Parts: sequence; structure tokens; C-alpha cells
Amino acid sequence: MKRSTFLQQAGLLSAGLIFNKNLFASGIEYKSLRPALAKRNFTSKAVEEAIVQFKSKVKDPELGWLFENCFPNTLDTTVFYAIKEARPDTYVITGDIDAMWLRDSCAQVWPYLPFVKKDEKLRQLIAGVINRQTHCVLEDPYANAFYKDDTKVSEWKSDYTTMKPGIHERKFEIDSLCYPIRLAHRYWKETGDTKPFDANWKKAVELILQTFKEQQRKTSRGPYHFQRNTHTPTDTLPMGGYGFPVKPNGLICSMFRPSDDATIYPYLIPSNFFAVISLKQAAEIVDAVFKDEKLTLDLKSLAEEVGDALQKHAVAEHPDFGKIYAFEVDGFGNKSLMDDANIPSLLALPYLDAVSVSDPVYQNTRKFVLSNSNPFFYRGKTAEGIGGPHVGKDGMIWPLSIIARGLTSTNDEEIKHCIRMLKANHAGTGFMHESFNKDNPADFTRSWFAWANTIFGEFLWETYQQKPQLLHV
Repeated sequence: MKRSTFLQQAGLLSAGLIFNKNLFASGIEYKSLRPALAKRNFTSKAVEEAIVQFKSKVKDPELGWLFENCFPNTLDTTVFYAIKEARPDTYVITGDIDAMWLRDSCAQVWPYLPFVKKDEKLRQLIAGVINRQTHCVLEDPYANAFYKDDTKVSEWKSDYTTMKPGIHERKFEIDSLCYPIRLAHRYWKETGDTKPFDANWKKAVELILQTFKEQQRKTSRGPYHFQRNTHTPTDTLPMGGYGFPVKPNGLICSMFRPSDDATIYPYLIPSNFFAVISLKQAAEIVDAVFKDEKLTLDLKSLAEEVGDALQKHAVAEHPDFGKIYAFEVDGFGNKSLMDDANIPSLLALPYLDAVSVSDPVYQNTRKFVLSNSNPFFYRGKTAEGIGGPHVGKDGMIWPLSIIARGLTSTNDEEIKHCIRMLKANHAGTGFMHESFNKDNPADFTRSWFAWANTIFGEFLWETYQQKPQLLHV
């Protein structure tokens, strides 16, 4: 597709969205913004070599600078590695919040997995993340964020739900239990190392399976409920803390989205797709490492049940886009048609290996979520992308959505378009952010958000590896 044709279809020419290569670069000296070597939390020889290689081969100095700042940000600033009970133990904060989210910690170290064969220290670091996540799941499978100190009490003292010491937040999100499996499976495939898969890891998988079955809510609402005193409606659950009702159909309830916002209809479709692939990956490890036929079969059976339910209940008929995946459903026939920026999202499903990028329903869904028919799709003076209610104001685009778009695109011009937008909207800071104003990138949230930084580096590295010509933007 020609560039002009692609931009016309994207609505960018009519919107007057023009990219100026020097919009924020003028006056910027491309000097590394990383901490001094002695102050970095962790240094990987293989990652440092990748940075040198990228900067030497990619002629765009601003992209080289952004890659150097962003790709190692998780290692530089957010990981805390130790040996605990003779095993690697790695605590990972999100950046400006001193707590370890199961989701974010996986996503933050995921881009480094291709380098572990060249770097034993890096392999140990990621093994430590798997060990720490196992500990967290066993502490409370309904929690989504934890402290390094198991005795620390959360600041959320007004919760009408059980909050054990060591737990920062207790919002049940399906993806919180999927991401640790995703990381463990890829680690296993890359290294062949089975040391993290001990009896505790198996217990964690059994607990994940139990939790998912509880939240199918076939016979009862289950044990989980969550309420707090708040001025933000999406920060608590209605109906006595159990959320809005569902009609059991085989899908799993997720009471909160990956954004940590409450769901409206609890069957969150992107997360259920994620659960299917995660259950299959867990079954593969259990079968190979533990030779446990019953647990393997139970994991596969639930994956099949949820997968069948998705085929029956996840698809909606849209008047403009045809068959698309809904964002949330309730089993009564009600569906929410939208997408949120956080991952898992409908847009990012192929990135998670949860849906094929060639799936015609996904392709229809992709067109929908990148259009004005998605209530959280924004197009402004400097960019277009998906946001969500989490930051509390309209028109805020998440770089995660632009990165997910690029990582799931098969169109060269679209990939270049995503790189241009990300390059033009760091507001001169040299880093990605949680969100930025569609008309003013200097209006952004979270100056230190390691997931966005590292996955942006992943996007650039993958493009460099597969289609380096697209980095000349």
C-alpha cells in the first residue's frame, strides 16, 4: 500500500496530522539519560551489546537515543536481584510505584528473553522473577500487586476485603495469573532450564486453575469480593463488591481490567483469550516436567471449555465492521464494544499468541478499535491511538496502544507510522509515558513507567531484526 493511500485510509491527511522530524528534537543533544553505571540496578552484557549494535546500524540519531534510554530502563531502574534460600529472587517495581504487579513485572523483562542464552546473569535475573511470582501467586491468587517486604501493610486501609500483609493491591484480573505462565513458558523454551519449576511452581499452577474455575461462577459468586471508599467509580465493585451479575457460560470473570479499572460486564474477552493460551502453555510444562497426566488434562480441558465459550459468546455483529470481538460480555446477551489501551487488549491479542493475526474476526476488530467507532480511540494534532478511562480524562493516548499496533501489524507503512508517532510524542524527555494528550504530548502521565519504555525498545529491536529499512523514518 502506498504511503498516501494508507494515510488517507487512516484518516490522517484529513485530520492534518503531520510529522515534523525536528518537532522535539531541535535543541536536544542526544546524550544518554541512563543512570551512571555505578547507580544502575542491573547491567546485562548482552543488552549493552544490542544497544551498541542498534546505534551503530540505525542512522536516525533520535531513534538510537530513544532505544538507548528506553530498552534497558527496566534493568537500569526497577529490578532488585538477590539470592533467597539458595535460589534467584527478583523483585520488579513498575517505576514510580514501589510495588510489583504480576502483569507489569512479566512484561518488563519479557523483551530480554532473546538475550538470555548469551548472558547467564540475565538468565538468573529472569529465573528470579519467575520464583518471586510463584511466591506471590501462592500468597494470594486474587491479588495483582505485591510488596518486596511480606510484612508491609498496604496503604489501602479502607478496603472491605481481606488484605494480607505484603499485598499492595487486591484487584482480581485474569491477566495477572496469565502473565507469569507466559514468562515461564518462554523462559523454558529459550533456556531448557527447569529449576524454577519446582513443587511450589506446580502448586501455583494448581491454584491458578482453581481460581479460574471459581471465577467461572457456575454455582456461586465465589469467594472474591472487593470494595473501597473512593471518588473513582472504576476503583471499586458494585453489588456488594461482587460486580454486576453474569450468566454462567464457561467464560471466566475478571472483575478488573489490565488497567486496574473495574469491568462493566465481567467476562472480559481479551483476558479470556489470554487465559486459553496460558492454560495450554501451563499444560505443556506440567506434562513435560512433572509428568502429571491429571493436571495436564485438567488444564487442557479448561482451555478447551473457555475457547469454545469464546466462539459462542465473544463475537458481535457490527453494522460497519461485520463480525468483531466484543470487549466485555455478561452471558445475558449484553456486550461492550470498545477497546482499552492496556495489554491484554483486543488489538494486542496476536502479540500474546492468543489469536492469529490473520483471523478475519480479529482483522475486523482491528479496524473497529482503530476507528472513531471505538469510544476510546483518539486522533489529534500529533498522534492517534487508544486510551481508556484509567487516567481520568478524555483524549489521552497510551503509547502502549501505538506499540501494540506496530507489533501486530503486517503493513510496513503502518509500522513506520507507529514509529513516527512514538518518536514525535516523547515530549523531548527521551522516554515513553503512560499516556499523553492527543494534541499536546507535553501533557503526559507518569514520567517513569518502565513497561512502556521497555516494550518500545522491544518494538524497535524487533523491527531492526526483521525490517531494518523501516527505521529510516
